Amino acid sequence: MTNTLWAKTKGLLAAGAALLMMTSIAACGPSAGTPSDAAADDSSANSSSEANATARTLDEIKESGKIKIAVFSDKAPFGYVDQDGKYQGYDVYFAERLAKDLGVEPEYTSVDPAARVDVLTSNKVDLVLANFTVTDERKEKVDFAKPYMKVALGVVSPESAPITDVSQLDGKTLIIAKGTTAETWFEKNAPNVNLQKYDQYADAYNALLDGRGDAFSTDNTEVLAWAKSNPGFTVGITHLGDDDTIAPAVQKGNKELLDWVNEEIDKLGEENFFHKDYEETLQPVYGDEVDPDEIVVEGGNV
Repeated sequence: MTNTLWAKTKGLLAAGAALLMMTSIAACGPSAGTPSDAAADDSSANSSSEANATARTLDEIKESGKIKIAVFSDKAPFGYVDQDGKYQGYDVYFAERLAKDLGVEPEYTSVDPAARVDVLTSNKVDLVLANFTVTDERKEKVDFAKPYMKVALGVVSPESAPITDVSQLDGKTLIIAKGTTAETWFEKNAPNVNLQKYDQYADAYNALLDGRGDAFSTDNTEVLAWAKSNPGFTVGITHLGDDDTIAPAVQKGNKELLDWVNEEIDKLGEENFFHKDYEETLQPVYGDEVDPDEIVVEGGNV
């Protein structure tokens, strides 16, 4: 994504505001975001029994009539629970199609960012579709399918004290969600920044709203949408770090499901599926000024 693109988005209409930051969503559906799960994304703290849990085969998934998918419940417009208690968003739209093509129903588990690896290694879900950025460290623990989205980091802060450069955060407090690429990037590249970490996105945003930190960093796609729905905040840094990709993930070694998902991504690319997904879930938030090609990946081809 270019800086020019993200600068444009700062003037977008605040459509889709109702999508963001519902405080009661934690009660909707099963959750794998307990504090004990939170550190599992980037550690080897899983028990031997969990680590050795065997992933279900495609036949077992079909026989059960359900595919278990981990998604976010508080990261609109990518994965969230609406006012009717239904999962919605860019990731969920994709999940619904995968389940349909497999001939089963999706069973969603709400997951915290840091628990995305653990829910696979412990076999709590078959698939993770939770805005999961591909990194070398995560590749050692899970298998990623082909990407369906591009992303970078952004930083949102109060308009009264905007953060426009990382150097302005030296000695200040930056709010982040555990187990995210923002946590990794700032720990490596900005050691003078005090990181205030939360398990859930909702808690992190509430901390920013309450003034417990000077800024919050996560995917630029999300903070730009959030700032438009929360007067008094601005995205002063719209593009930070490397351009990354987001992809589905399965348990390490689950080649059967991985191959099937990759074949699906290929087929869906032929029908321009992810652009349709964008139109349904993201365009109401970002408006017509954003080029979907700067975000969407079709057929796994970046």
